[in-house]
Amino acid sequence: MPRNFAIRLRCPHGDADTWVTLSNREESLEQILQQSWEFKCREHGPQQGIPQEAMEVAALDDPPPAQETTASYAVPYPAVPAKETPRSGERLPMHVPVVIYGFAGKGGAFHEDTETLIVNPSGALVTLKAKLSLGDTVFLIHQSSGQEQEVRVVYLDAYTDRETRVGLAFKQPISDFWKKSRKKSRIPKTVRVIVKGTDPKGHPFAQTAYTVDLSQDGARLDGIGFLTTPGQTIEVRRLWRKARFRVVWIGHIGTSESNQVGVYRLPSEKDIWRVELPDTPAPPPPENPEPPKK
Repeated sequence: MPRNFAIRLRCPHGDADTWVTLSNREESLEQILQQSWEFKCREHGPQQGIPQEAMEVAALDDPPPAQETTASYAVPYPAVPAKETPRSGERLPMHVPVVIYGFAGKGGAFHEDTETLIVNPSGALVTLKAKLSLGDTVFLIHQSSGQEQEVRVVYLDAYTDRETRVGLAFKQPISDFWKKSRKKSRIPKTVRVIVKGTDPKGHPFAQTAYTVDLSQDGARLDGIGFLTTPGQTIEVRRLWRKARFRVVWIGHIGTSESNQVGVYRLPSEKDIWRVELPDTPAPPPPENPEPPKK
């Protein structure tokens, strides 16, 4: 039966690693590790090499397995005890861009860019592809303000075969969390950096990466060959300046973002970019970019 694999390949001319997805392969994992594969290094162009690491992955476009209807999908939003309690705030239909990340049971680490459908001071209703369970704890980032909160899953509704409407609740009501605030300017900028961190096996690593875009508080990095965990702290060095950043999302293997991570600078750290940003935000990237053809 054909299987899908993700392999990590190292450029022979440097320390930059690249993840490549192999689809519908008949080989075993051991055979995949013993073969040489073609890939493209961002700095040195087309290369060929033997995988440093390989793992079997599920195809992203596979339909999810059929789920039995359970009582969990009938929980009212937001979930409250049967006894009457004062409402913590008026629900308002509002589309606010957010990032949700964390762990989705057997699905492992995930991150999704989405937007709210309904908000109130106690949380929000969003649509997600990640398969979460009632009571799961994940993290929500308000993309405009950069504010982040730990949230709990209190409501699930199987909206479509691929998406679920998810009710997320704050630990306690936050009256001004959803206020509109200007997003800090982000510009496309390629800068070579050195990233240090810990791989999934607990081993330290250091490798070259490049920024895709950046702001005073964060960046999107490309060329991260080691799968890091959302919430993990890494060190990013540019020339003689360095700072610690928190990983807030990881690109899904098999997409155009498979080697990218999004990071936010820790509040105690200094700006390492020293780049003049425009007064207005840069235009957003095109939606739903096509994955690269292999």
